[in-house]
Amino acid sequence: MTVFIATRGSALALAQAGALATELSSIMGRPVELLPITTHGDVNSAPLEVIGGTGVFVGAVRAALNAGQAQLAVHSLKDLPTAPDPSLRLAAIPRRADPRDALCARDRLKLADLPTGASVGTGSPRRRALLLNARADLNVVELRGNVDTRLGRVTSGDLDAVVLAQAGLARLGRADSATQLLSPTDFLPAPGQGALAVECRSDETDLELLAALAQLDDAETRAAVLAERSVLATLEAGCSAPVGAYASTHGFGSERPELNLHAAVLGVGAVVRKSIVGPADEPEVLGARLAAELVASGAAELLGERVP
Repeated sequence: MTVFIATRGSALALAQAGALATELSSIMGRPVELLPITTHGDVNSAPLEVIGGTGVFVGAVRAALNAGQAQLAVHSLKDLPTAPDPSLRLAAIPRRADPRDALCARDRLKLADLPTGASVGTGSPRRRALLLNARADLNVVELRGNVDTRLGRVTSGDLDAVVLAQAGLARLGRADSATQLLSPTDFLPAPGQGALAVECRSDETDLELLAALAQLDDAETRAAVLAERSVLATLEAGCSAPVGAYASTHGFGSERPELNLHAAVLGVGAVVRKSIVGPADEPEVLGARLAAELVASGAAELLGERVP
């Protein structure tokens, strides 16, 4: 029996869901096909904070899953709302790809080498704030569109650079477009960046499918991204909020694996940044604790700001 996977219809979404479909089919020995879905975020080109960033890329995909059009849905984990949906189960988080942001600049320039007033494109309030805190002289331009469209703004000379997720570039065979990979502990990525979320319905009864998904799940990645997402959830901030978080794992396979979690809330000319180390078997507790430290240091005020 064929397994259908609901996914966004963008080139990147199809590439990452297609790779997972191939792996799942290999495990199960059953055909796996994609069901492309057009989402609100795909048809509305307004800035994410204007259209409401939380869930704009997953709502229609989840609806197809709940309607029984597909058995699974695959999302970029960073697009997934932190509030749980009782009708769905996060059945697998495969091993994460590179979580870093990538600068893609003309003439192979790095961030420090961009000329004064250089135009840099991004549709992310988090990236906008990080760029302006690193280089207040930059002209950060609002940018939406698929990966090739964004890269084309640089090759055409319209922009000096764009910032994109390295995982997405790699999945599309565009990894060489990066002229600098930005440190994940300095230029903090979005919570869950580089990871995929595989959802099924909570009442799924296909035991063979559930067993295959369990094989795809990566415990180390799950611990890291659950900690990152717990920061976002505790702050009650949406997917497009200027919040960065990155967890690295240490000692997995030993008796006491740990997470080193970094997070920041970014505002206009200001950053509240904290880090914490704790047990990997309590990732959400660790994330909530770090979020509380951020709030105690003034992060709540920054979440209400709009980065110009």
